[in-house]
Amino acid sequence: MSKLLLIDDEADVQYSFRRIFDSPDIEWATASSGEEGLKLIPKIKPDLVLMDIRMGGMSGLETLRRFRQMDSKLLVILMTAYGTTQTAIEAMKLGAYDYLLKPFDVPKLKEIVANALKAARDMKQVVSYQPLLESEDYELGIVGRSEAMQQVFKLIGQLAASDATALITGETGTGKELVARAIYHHSARSQQPFLAINCAAIPEQLLESELFGHERGAFTGATSQRIGRFEQCNKGTVFLDEIGDMTPATQTKILRVLQSGTFERVGGNQPIQVDVRVIAATNQPLDQAVARREFRADLFYRLNVVRVHLPPLRERREDIPLLVNYFLKTLAPDPKRPPKSLSRDAVKALKDYHWPGNVRELENVIQRALVVSKSDAVLLEDLPPEITGLGAGAAAVWAAPNASSEAAATAATALARQLFQWARRDPKLKVILAVERELVIQALKETGNNQGQAAKLLGITRATLRKRIAKFGIRRELNIR
Repeated sequence: MSKLLLIDDEADVQYSFRRIFDSPDIEWATASSGEEGLKLIPKIKPDLVLMDIRMGGMSGLETLRRFRQMDSKLLVILMTAYGTTQTAIEAMKLGAYDYLLKPFDVPKLKEIVANALKAARDMKQVVSYQPLLESEDYELGIVGRSEAMQQVFKLIGQLAASDATALITGETGTGKELVARAIYHHSARSQQPFLAINCAAIPEQLLESELFGHERGAFTGATSQRIGRFEQCNKGTVFLDEIGDMTPATQTKILRVLQSGTFERVGGNQPIQVDVRVIAATNQPLDQAVARREFRADLFYRLNVVRVHLPPLRERREDIPLLVNYFLKTLAPDPKRPPKSLSRDAVKALKDYHWPGNVRELENVIQRALVVSKSDAVLLEDLPPEITGLGAGAAAVWAAPNASSEAAATAATALARQLFQWARRDPKLKVILAVERELVIQALKETGNNQGQAAKLLGITRATLRKRIAKFGIRRELNIR
């Protein structure tokens, strides 16, 4: 449950907010003055404060200054019907999360409050990293004892002890944001804000404004000044997820922030100075994007001061039982009861699966299994068909370098049965063409687009592979020249 504190001396405003945010997931407290709000903070420990700037007694700006002295991580949204540019700048200098003008645009208000509450949760949920799962006193953890994860743990510790820019790489679902938050929580900036921005989830025409803010009239729809994430996160840490999706213009601004700590809002011409640590993440090979001139080389070198690479789950299968036990404990529907166990067949199926969605997919599978399981143990039949359908031979296809031809044939048979089940449901599915195209794509990905190695992997000639690439239109999809 989220705790919100509203500080406003107008009863109508307090009533309106309770109506707008009427939810069992929100616990409300109200105060009519800054002095009253200061007394409530240590008692209720709110996740977010919404406060008017003009009130009787202590002003909103002075109250904000006192809040920041009490708790620098407390998020505060300021509100006023008498907005000026100078007031907004002063509020953000003091560390406000955002600034709203009355009367409110309700959808925008809800969006800002939701984002602020998520940011508050991110800052409070401490991420632990350990070689072995020896403790149950934390909700979030990076779990593993494989050699690859030992290297990740060491780098997290080294980065936490410094203020260096970090680049986290790895496939989708490997836990890049957890690593970023672990670095933050164990760093010297852990008492300052942490804000995460998914660059791929924000339309490119809005990303620059989201990061750096904009001035009133900067573009159509910019009816008021907006403060960006970098300004909101001064002294703290900004996590830029999927940074490879940024436009060249935004890349240039990010480079300037890293070089000098300054930027201008969209439509502005006044430099703004910030002290922000940047942690970036991507699931793309940025060095290849640099070679294709899709990503700035100078920005890549600035970001790539220390690189943390997260291995895909299929490359650290020895961690799967440990992760399963962790999720069985943390996702248990009734924490008072002992966690469920997994049958031997279920564990084997999980270890044999190729996990395209990595740790995130494993978490979802365990959560589903806990819902459908009818006994104290999760059985093989409680797992999704895409896992049990591949059966014991999956590892031969995806990971086992010494797998026998019989194991590969078993896996292929199981996969063929699965494909024909899909074909019966979808008469338009052309099984052979679909499989052939996917095999060519996967072979090229596995070999880094090396056509000679991919052809050898497929058991065909390089000339035949080139014909398949042209036939299926794969060249543009994988940026093959």
